[in-house]
Amino acid sequence: MNEAQGRFDARVTAISYSGPVGGSTNNAADVELIDRPDDGGPVLPEPKPHSTIDRMVITIDGPAGGGKSTVARRLSQRLNIAYLDTGAMYRAVAYLALERGLDLTNLDAVIDVARDMDLSLDCGPVNTVVNVEGRDVSETIRSLDVSRATTVIAGIQPIRDMLVAQQRAKAVSLRSFVSEGRDQGSVVFPDADVKFILEASPYTRAQRRLDDLPPAATPVTLDEMLTHVRERDAIDAKQWEPLLQPGAAICFDTTDLSIEAVVDRLEDQVRRRVGNG
Repeated sequence: MNEAQGRFDARVTAISYSGPVGGSTNNAADVELIDRPDDGGPVLPEPKPHSTIDRMVITIDGPAGGGKSTVARRLSQRLNIAYLDTGAMYRAVAYLALERGLDLTNLDAVIDVARDMDLSLDCGPVNTVVNVEGRDVSETIRSLDVSRATTVIAGIQPIRDMLVAQQRAKAVSLRSFVSEGRDQGSVVFPDADVKFILEASPYTRAQRRLDDLPPAATPVTLDEMLTHVRERDAIDAKQWEPLLQPGAAICFDTTDLSIEAVVDRLEDQVRRRVGNG
């Protein structure tokens, strides 16, 4: 792989799934590898006729800046199902801990924040509105300072256990939804109907994170963001590693693909599974 060029040798793992909606796609015998053609996009079979999506769990995992949030929002909008932004839950804990001036190495204090905080998520088909202590912090939690603190928060196992339980409880009421994070298909929803991993070169991901910063955020250089992305990779990669096994998930390298092209490919995979359900 040549990072300087910002390009990966892209292959797509397409999983043939013929079971009922709600079953697992983890069957190594059902894997098909499809090479990228000259035009830059993977060759995908023609979609089969599909029925209305009544109950389906779709997970999107991968590294920071891989395009998970944007793609998950647009995919849920196209499918007219809920979007569950689980990363926002970790960010909310980090935000409140910083606001209260806590030392993040004081595990007892940080765990108390996660346990006692008033956190609510409104999962629409486009955005997840995040409320902490009755305040909408959906944009505030996207700053680089919060992102850095989130890396620490996400590494505290008792907090992970609490938030995973909350995510599963939220899923009960949502029925069909797109969930994105770093361990959604491997830990939180291991029996998800369709599992995706989105990847991209570190440089591309750093640029995307920079572009996604809210206007009021503290200015950050590309080099600073690239350093942050690589630090996150060193910590987070183990969370989606199980999904890299043959047949565990559908993997897309998004380095040279537009957001719409990625959403097109994910939607195609989902629609074909609904048609097989």
